[in-house]
Order: sequence, then C-alpha cells, then structure tokens
Amino acid sequence: MGQAQPFRATALIVEDDVMQREMLCLLLEESGYQVIQCESAEAAERVLEKSAGALCLMLTDVQLAGRMNGVELAYVAKERNPKLDVVVTSGRPLKQPLPEGAKFWAKPWAPLDVLREAEIAQMS
Repeated sequence: MGQAQPFRATALIVEDDVMQREMLCLLLEESGYQVIQCESAEAAERVLEKSAGALCLMLTDVQLAGRMNGVELAYVAKERNPKLDVVVTSGRPLKQPLPEGAKFWAKPWAPLDVLREAEIAQMS
C-alpha cells in the first residue's frame, strides 16, 4: 500500500515567453504548488475543460500565441470555475474589461507578488 499524497494546490500558468513561464512555475513549485504550464490560451482551454475545478490559481499574460488572448481566457476560466483566482498580466495598458473577480497586474511585477497571490489562492 502506498502513502496518501498530501493535497497540493494546482496553478495554471499561461505564458508564451519561456523564461517568464519557467520563472513563474519555479516560484510556485517552490511554494508547494503543483503547476500546469501552457504557452497558448487554446492549450489552457483544454486544461480548463478537464480540470477547472481542481485549479485554485491561473496566471496568464494578455498577449499569447494563438487566436485567443489572456483576457478572453480569463472569461473562459471564470465561467468554468467562478471561484478560481485569476490574474491577467501585461506590459501594456489593458484595453478589455476583465471578468468579475479577475485581477490585472502591470508588468513588471515582483516575485513576492506571485507568492502573496499564491497564498491568497490557497486560502480561498
């Protein structure tokens, strides 16, 4: 018989910049998160179709590879899991409204911001 695995909160990182995606994943993994990473909104949408209820945090850039942007993905995520902590980030001003409850972070943000948000998401 195997040991029961402790619950690990799961985060979805959606970022087409490999360096930023890797940095976010490392930060969250070091905080005890299980991390799913995608480089496009379409790939993230497939994850949301299967696992939206198991996620507690999604961080996405606005500009992504593919036809859908991060704001549109935020709407899909909130529709699939209204309790999901969603953060949309960009180096440019946001031109579209976000779904209710989603947050916008202007780049550059600090790694400490990610860690704080991860803590909040785990408590929700």
